[in-house]
Amino acid sequence: MIKVDEHGFYGNYGGAYIPEMLYPNIEELRENYEAIMESGEFKQEFQTLLRDYVGRPTPLFFAQRLSEKHKARIYLKREDLCHTGAHKVNNTIGQIILAKKLGKKRIIAETGAGQHGVATATVCALMGMECTVYMGEVDMARQKPNVERMRILGAEVVPATSGSKTLKDATNEAMRQWINNPVDTHYIIGSVVGPHPYPEMVARFQSVISEEIKIQLQEKEGRDYPDLIIACVGGGSNAAGAFYHYYNRPEVRLVAVEAAGLGVTSGKSAATTVLGKPGILHGSRTLLMQTEDGQVVEPHSISAGLDYPGIGPVHAHLFESGRGEFVAVEDEQAMRAGIELSRLEGIIPAIESAHAFSALNQIKYKSDDVIVINLSGRGDKDLETYIKWGNY
Repeated sequence: MIKVDEHGFYGNYGGAYIPEMLYPNIEELRENYEAIMESGEFKQEFQTLLRDYVGRPTPLFFAQRLSEKHKARIYLKREDLCHTGAHKVNNTIGQIILAKKLGKKRIIAETGAGQHGVATATVCALMGMECTVYMGEVDMARQKPNVERMRILGAEVVPATSGSKTLKDATNEAMRQWINNPVDTHYIIGSVVGPHPYPEMVARFQSVISEEIKIQLQEKEGRDYPDLIIACVGGGSNAAGAFYHYYNRPEVRLVAVEAAGLGVTSGKSAATTVLGKPGILHGSRTLLMQTEDGQVVEPHSISAGLDYPGIGPVHAHLFESGRGEFVAVEDEQAMRAGIELSRLEGIIPAIESAHAFSALNQIKYKSDDVIVINLSGRGDKDLETYIKWGNY
């Protein structure tokens, strides 16, 4: 694992750049989260819910036909089989228990693709807590099934109507709401973004992914590590979880796949490591797409979950240090990869996850390499997008 320092930095990235009005909220979290997470009571409740409610461990599936096509030994970490359909619930389970221990009565969250919103609404229903989810108006239109799932679960879904009306703007609205309701409200951030301690906290909740991969590969391959792990990155929580126990294993290549949108030079992209530079976004120093005078550039991706102008600070550090390999995949390439997986293995992936599969066409590897691809979510939520694309 990569250790965050006492100020919340991974190398040059991280920290807590927050307005004074948000300081009490963050300080309360920072002072208490580690002790709560390390307590036996927390660990028992977290592990029990992951097993009995989420359905963990998720399978590590050997994709034989995909392996034959791409000439490697390819395994899929089936996070799409989690309750709610994606890895997001690993984090919301952890944070709802934490919020309960802190005495909070109300939960707010942001969501892009809707999977984090659904996962938050789900755990709030489970724990009997009030839930408000902020979602960009554009994302609400393209992820309507998830909007209705949240409402059925009892959450209020509030549209963000400023800016690009996507994930960045939903995050802005959620942070404003938290500033106005610091005492009784906990903000469940859905990715490894935001001010410290959020990136570290979310990564630890998601680290169950690589913890299971180690055990499962030992059973299947006689060793606890792959040659490559591939995961998509918007903010980057699924990648942080898949990479977590391999950061200090140099024999494992960590491949992070960003959304190139219509092309990295098109002006319609979300490829942060190609187009971004250091700056402050949503409370932390990271890499983000911005103009010369520091204004955030609106991102574009066909996948709502990757439609974000930055990456989490841990991924910015992986990029700058050279420990991670970053690949940018265009909309069309991702859609074709999603259809390929559907036809070869009978699994329709979330379009976010489809980006990770497309990287097989861009990176070099050997025929005897063991590759794990984190299949972070299922494609039910994206059927309308697949249908509109239509090239199948």
